[in-house]
Amino acid sequence: MIRFIYRILNRLRLSYFNLRYLNYRQKYNIHKSFGFNGVDIEMYGDGEIIIGKNSYIGNRSAIASVEGNKVLIGDNCSLSHNVRLYTTNRNPSDIIKNKSKTGMIQGDIIIGNNVWIGANVFVNQNVVIGDNVVIGANSVVTKNLDSNCIYAGSPAKLIKSLFNKEE
Repeated sequence: MIRFIYRILNRLRLSYFNLRYLNYRQKYNIHKSFGFNGVDIEMYGDGEIIIGKNSYIGNRSAIASVEGNKVLIGDNCSLSHNVRLYTTNRNPSDIIKNKSKTGMIQGDIIIGNNVWIGANVFVNQNVVIGDNVVIGANSVVTKNLDSNCIYAGSPAKLIKSLFNKEE
């Protein structure tokens, strides 16, 4: 009996997420081949979210785009679990200077084609990630990343460049 109830509750839970993901497809410009691979995936904000074909995102990931900004994800991209993409953040200088009002820093996030983003990666606003890039798990991306490279760390640093390696 308990297994039966669990299966019913799990189906209801998955139905809820499928409805939520359908809503995202209606609100944002998401290619029909894009995959929501898991649960607790969030997309929110009044900015643009544009996602190309044959890409996916994993469990507990979030994409937030404020009005006037966009998150653009190219074709053939793999975003693992617990990936965070935010087009706005608090201004750390205001916090350090103990200002009574903390300003915001905003900017687009552009991700090229054929990009693999590992688990638990955070991508800041005002970042462009080139084509054919791998970003290792637990990295924090605060600056633009060149195409054809592997990056990892916090902040993300170049691990290996694959430029002109067509042998």
